[in-house]
Amino acid sequence: MAANIESLVEELSKLSVLEAAELVKALEEKWGVSAAAPVAMAAVAGGAAAAAEPVEEKTEFDVIIKDAGAKKIDVIKVIRQLTSLGLGEAKTLAETAGGKVLSAVGKEAAMDAKKKLEEAGAAVEVK
Repeated sequence: MAANIESLVEELSKLSVLEAAELVKALEEKWGVSAAAPVAMAAVAGGAAAAAEPVEEKTEFDVIIKDAGAKKIDVIKVIRQLTSLGLGEAKTLAETAGGKVLSAVGKEAAMDAKKKLEEAGAAVEVK
């Protein structure tokens, strides 16, 4: 059973953000539930929690390259697609550990950029 769960998790990890959203919507319709319901119920039930200061969700993210990996040329191409950098600037950024590829972008854009860079072979961090 555990192997089935692991393979299912692996398959779901391959979904894009849009595909994951479609999956959530389809499961909500099939099972007659809402993924937002527990959050709403927690807000209603949490009288003591309401007195606490609300945790602000982060809305801006930085995409930071940790290592270009073995396929540096592919990583440079992706950096150029994601930014308006020239070839030399993109090469320098790819070679700079801790260099910000994107700054203050939305979560979806950051995750999409991370996915593209990782597919090209880079080690990437989203902060």
